[in-house]
Amino acid sequence: MLKPLIIWGAKGHAKVLNEFVVEAGYKIVALFDNDPDVISPLPGVPLHIGKEAFQAWRSDNQDLNAYAAVAIGGEHGAVRHELQTFLAEHEIAPAKLTHPTAFLAEDARIGEGTQVLALAAIGADCTVGDACIINTSAGLDHEGHLGHGVHLAPGARLAGEVKVGDYSMIAVGAVVLPRIQIGKNCVVGAGAVITRNVPDNSVVYGNPARIIRSR
Repeated sequence: MLKPLIIWGAKGHAKVLNEFVVEAGYKIVALFDNDPDVISPLPGVPLHIGKEAFQAWRSDNQDLNAYAAVAIGGEHGAVRHELQTFLAEHEIAPAKLTHPTAFLAEDARIGEGTQVLALAAIGADCTVGDACIINTSAGLDHEGHLGHGVHLAPGARLAGEVKVGDYSMIAVGAVVLPRIQIGKNCVVGAGAVITRNVPDNSVVYGNPARIIRSR
């Protein structure tokens, strides 16, 4: 029997998750979002706006043993992690969502609520925090470490022993060379090549990447 799943975030990423949640053992029963102008991307799935609406829904479904996924990507890792914690406080545990085409090494350690999408790869002895997104075709090589709320965008490539701090985003097609450390709350721009350590709260672009500004 499929487990009931709620998704917080009713835009494109919800469609991505919907594509394989049944194979992962779930059925989407409700969508939530903070944007009052959003339109449900999943016909037939009810959409609720804001935390008050969630609390009303939860009150009406107290006996439902539901699971949750937060479908908010981009640079919003802290928001994703906070919402996952909020839902857990209401006894809705994070879902385990790994696309059937993804590769996870046997000794990789994956945090609660982390989503591993199509063709992504997580290598040997890697550690991935809670509420991360390892997006389509992204790769984290051996002994890598991601903090909480990290987003590896499609096609991002992290070589061996790379460490990324909480809530950082590595954008589409970026490459991080071996043993590099990227701090907390950073943004690595699309197509960037990271050849040296990146301090906390930095936005970096280019090949080789340079700090453009602070967040």
